[in-house]
Amino acid sequence: MKQMVLPADNAGSESTPSVVHIFWWWLTNDARHQRALDPARRDDLDWLRVVPFIGLHLGCLLVLQVGVSAAAVALAVALYVSRMFFVTAFYHRYFSHRAFEAGRIARLVMAILGCTAGQRGPIWWAAHHREHHLTADTAEDPHAPAYKGVLFSHTVWFLTRGSFPIHERRVRDWLRYRELRIVEKLDWLPFLLLGAGCYGLGAFLEARYPHLGTSGAQMFVWGFFVSTVVLYHATYTINSIAHRFGKRRFPTNDQSRNNFWLAVITLGEGWHNNHHFYPNSARQGFRWWELDISYLGLKLLNGIGLIGSLRPVPAQVLARAGGESGTSL
Repeated sequence: MKQMVLPADNAGSESTPSVVHIFWWWLTNDARHQRALDPARRDDLDWLRVVPFIGLHLGCLLVLQVGVSAAAVALAVALYVSRMFFVTAFYHRYFSHRAFEAGRIARLVMAILGCTAGQRGPIWWAAHHREHHLTADTAEDPHAPAYKGVLFSHTVWFLTRGSFPIHERRVRDWLRYRELRIVEKLDWLPFLLLGAGCYGLGAFLEARYPHLGTSGAQMFVWGFFVSTVVLYHATYTINSIAHRFGKRRFPTNDQSRNNFWLAVITLGEGWHNNHHFYPNSARQGFRWWELDISYLGLKLLNGIGLIGSLRPVPAQVLARAGGESGTSL
């Protein structure tokens, strides 16, 4: 199987990489400079990841310069909802858990759309999430709040040097596909193209519909910076808050919890205890009153034939779920 690395330019580049090599490897998600990482340095910050992450947050302050309009807010909301769906339905339920079936073209489209969320590529995302399920709330968990703190589990963990490489043994099923490996190397490209699209849309609206009171810069700030940062922190709550606050319906071997409010902002991911008890279902809200917008979206895609074979919640699991919401923390 091909590895997720580039061929060496020369025999000495592996032992004494230049700054140019390191930047190129970072740009193409090549983890060769992290493979022999000292375990004691796994939690060291990877500043090539930290600086852009901070930059996105600082970019939100530009709202003070560009102002606000209904069009800009509408774009930010639309991009938040759509990209949350791409992460929860595609990255999580499909690439991490294979909770439904998709053809090769549909799979590629889902991978590219997921990249617009700016949360790395689908193979990296799936590998770390599968690692989480295998080691949930133990010292080996990539983001266990009980061991590493809420802040680390919420944001810091994916900015560390140890989190940069892909756990290839966890995603051998996806590494077989050349097109997914290419997407993985260029995961930042759809994200940046989204930003360019926001600016272009704003410039078009400014020229053709000036009464909307928007501009290229305004749509870029609200659609790219603000929407992305809110999306980030809403997604991260499942790693941090959903393992600390909520109700436990099932006695799983971790601290996962169901949290209605998190389910609202993440389109259904807040039913986290349900998910940890039976992770292979396309549906995470096991009972009819448990709002799961991502599942409804998947049912729509299934109904029009773009995906197939949505994995249901087994009858015995539903029977155990019963009508009780579980015990509180």
